[in-house]
Amino acid sequence: MTPAIAIAVGFVLLILGGELLVRGAVRAAEQIGVSPLLIGITLVGFGTSAPEMVISIQAALAGAPGIAVGNFVGSSISNILLILGLSALVAPVEVTSRALTRDGLVVLLTAIAFAAVSLFLPFDFGVGVVFIVWLISYLVYAWRQERVAGREGHPAPFQKAEAYHLQHQRPLLAKVGSGFVKCLPVLAAIAGLGVIILGGHVLVEGAVELARALHVDETIIGLTIVAIGTSMPELVTSLVAAFRGHTSVAIGNIMGSNIYNILAVGGATALVTPTEIPHRIMWFDNFVMVAASIALVVFARSAGRVSRWEGAFLSLGYIAYIASLWPR
Repeated sequence: MTPAIAIAVGFVLLILGGELLVRGAVRAAEQIGVSPLLIGITLVGFGTSAPEMVISIQAALAGAPGIAVGNFVGSSISNILLILGLSALVAPVEVTSRALTRDGLVVLLTAIAFAAVSLFLPFDFGVGVVFIVWLISYLVYAWRQERVAGREGHPAPFQKAEAYHLQHQRPLLAKVGSGFVKCLPVLAAIAGLGVIILGGHVLVEGAVELARALHVDETIIGLTIVAIGTSMPELVTSLVAAFRGHTSVAIGNIMGSNIYNILAVGGATALVTPTEIPHRIMWFDNFVMVAASIALVVFARSAGRVSRWEGAFLSLGYIAYIASLWPR
């Protein structure tokens, strides 16, 4: 199997596995009477981040830190510059001041925290514990606030879940998986996790081989091909939400994904094995991620929305970022 085919097969398995895992887990939770709020903030949020988490952990264990870290850093960058940029081009993205103050601040703080950790601390078990505790604390706060404020609270994790459910037109493989979910939800969730693990393994192996074949740093592959590939669900769901006029859901999906990327995916990776942060991520890509987060907050705060011209600016910024990565 060539590296390109391995990467393509890996992505297909990740899509199928993600669908099986989320749909199976949600259906099982509904059957036993778990609160829809809790389902949205945990099962959907973690389920849609499972592919990124599996890839980063497997890459770290395989001794490929460029792919492990580049995956969630590159995904965070593409979420804002590429996905938010394209969504705003479709329709101006409305952002409530409450959501921006609460969730936009968390997005920015997590980006700054990871950049600071990269420069001054080893990315190991202790950092992983802090990130996971931070994530749990944030989710508990969001859940309690949502229960009190109702849909007016609507923090990013719930918007991420709503964006996922809005995008109901699934690929053929996902539709086949959906039929299986209706019959055996628990087994479907377990099978989905297994497929994700297999897909992640195939994709990581293919990405490493592709980097060797192209004679480029594996970090570049992690920041581009792997990161963009694992961000495809967020891209599709945000664009679907924008086309249907649910722009607040689109940006909630993006902010929720970035929060999970750093705290859940990054935290889990550090918990499993100490991981060396590649030099170029430490001194360049982390600052791009922080700058993108600042741009999100500034643009959204300026008029309570991200306009089309601001979306164009973000999209052009992503093109410039990608152009800066690949060696001539």
